[in-house]
Amino acid sequence: MAGGIYIGSTAGYSGKNMVVMGIGLRLQKEGFNVGYMKPVGAMPMDIDGKLGDEDAHFVQEVLGLEEDPTDVTPVVVTQDFKVKAFSGQCDQLMPDIVRAYQKLAEKRDAMVVAGSGSMYSGRYCQLDGVNVVRELGIKCVVIDRLQKELNYDYLVVLKDTLGDALAGVILNDIPPNFMPEVDGLIKPFLEHNDVKVVGVIPKDPLMGAIKVGDLAERLGGKIISAHNKADKVVENFLIGTMQVENFMTHFRKNKNSAVIVGGDRSDVQLVALEGNCPCLVLTGNLYPNDIILTRSEVLSIPIIVVRDDTYTVAKKMEAILSRHKLRAVIKIKQGAQLVSSSIDFEYLKEQMGL
Repeated sequence: MAGGIYIGSTAGYSGKNMVVMGIGLRLQKEGFNVGYMKPVGAMPMDIDGKLGDEDAHFVQEVLGLEEDPTDVTPVVVTQDFKVKAFSGQCDQLMPDIVRAYQKLAEKRDAMVVAGSGSMYSGRYCQLDGVNVVRELGIKCVVIDRLQKELNYDYLVVLKDTLGDALAGVILNDIPPNFMPEVDGLIKPFLEHNDVKVVGVIPKDPLMGAIKVGDLAERLGGKIISAHNKADKVVENFLIGTMQVENFMTHFRKNKNSAVIVGGDRSDVQLVALEGNCPCLVLTGNLYPNDIILTRSEVLSIPIIVVRDDTYTVAKKMEAILSRHKLRAVIKIKQGAQLVSSSIDFEYLKEQMGL
């Protein structure tokens, strides 16, 4: 029977997929036959006529696995499911998860099990991470992604709750200026409370980046110039609503930022183009003048025109850049590499009984 590990996190969008794929690919490279499961899925998707989970399907593709989606994700949360669950009709689901896990683990050396949301998501139907880990009888590693600060209290409470089942934690997205605090304060504090830090993954701007072409699609806009540069990468964005002088100061500091600006602000548009921004996003469904269009073609900087106003586009942009799924191959390679070089794999394998 395979040695298993459950990868959970303190919140949604913490990098579970990246870590799961990183661990899976690394174990495969070391010659292990790796299986994958995501017991509870929240992104319903039709996979050859069966209900599966979009993330789980993607991870399976990356790991080169082809298992029945109903085994990989026995529980997919739909609106219908929630209605049933809130009225108490979901006591029979955990046995399905355990059965599916045993079936998948039978022919594997190692099983990587992915959580959904946080470790307590799904508590309304007893399918939270804490419960799943206990029922499957495997160890778990919890990711805490730095967002303003780390959830060190949450991690210690999880240790109180899970005891030995918590094999350790991974701190993700740590920028260079925060490393001294992690090494000097947070790691010693966690270790003092018996919480093993299995890895610290540094912040990597590439991981949050998105291509101009994908961005246009997600914003519901269209690219009107320099179409051949739609695969340029955007890491950040700036809003060009201020005076040109102020804008120039901000722009110098944030080189790889797409610039969101009203279609009528040709002064800011020109500064952004001459400063070589990755792309311009023009709001209010206004097309630029000919000078701007010509410069954009000459400098090969795409312009996206969108219908929404600047504020709405900025809100959307923020959501897209913080949640942009690891879809591009370079990112998977980059992410797997990051995970590989940042995690104590010998310890992890020991915890999985490999």
